[in-house]
Amino acid sequence: MNLRLHLLCAASTPSTRSLGFPADEGLDAFGLESLSLFSGLPAADRVLRSPALSALQTAEGLGLRAEVEPFLRDCDFGLWAGRSLEEVAAREPDGVAQWLRDADAAPHGGESFADVLKRVGAWMDGLAQSALAITHPTILRAAIVRALGAGASAMAHVDVAPLTLARLSRAGGRWTFKALIPVRDAR
Repeated sequence: MNLRLHLLCAASTPSTRSLGFPADEGLDAFGLESLSLFSGLPAADRVLRSPALSALQTAEGLGLRAEVEPFLRDCDFGLWAGRSLEEVAAREPDGVAQWLRDADAAPHGGESFADVLKRVGAWMDGLAQSALAITHPTILRAAIVRALGAGASAMAHVDVAPLTLARLSRAGGRWTFKALIPVRDAR
């Protein structure tokens, strides 16, 4: 059975625009405005979203009714949530260095990238219907890495901007990464 999975990164928040570790925050003004630029969402059997406010606001802004899927929650950045990368690097340079070099590290006390990859992979493998899911950059990176069969350290080498759509498919139990499509910035 062929299954399609489309993952849409939520529109921008203050943390995503400032290279920060997101907490549960709403969209910023640019994120809200950019929703009007997005069109052509693919059809799916189910529309899902992260429990986060940014995913809810993205779904609503696109006129979608989406079910909450806990597996789509963002990475738990623990003590770093709500802080900028610059701030954390200034106060905890060894922790940031460890986090950047080791996908199993979680110096912030939350999830490691390896943990996120396991969670997202388990969710993907359990899907029974085609889906459109609204979630976060880290979750899109994990899904792409899972489809490529790469290790968690590869997540650091995938860049996902707000309102980017990842297209994946599964056939015969094997995932394939098809495309990463950014929304056009009209500015």
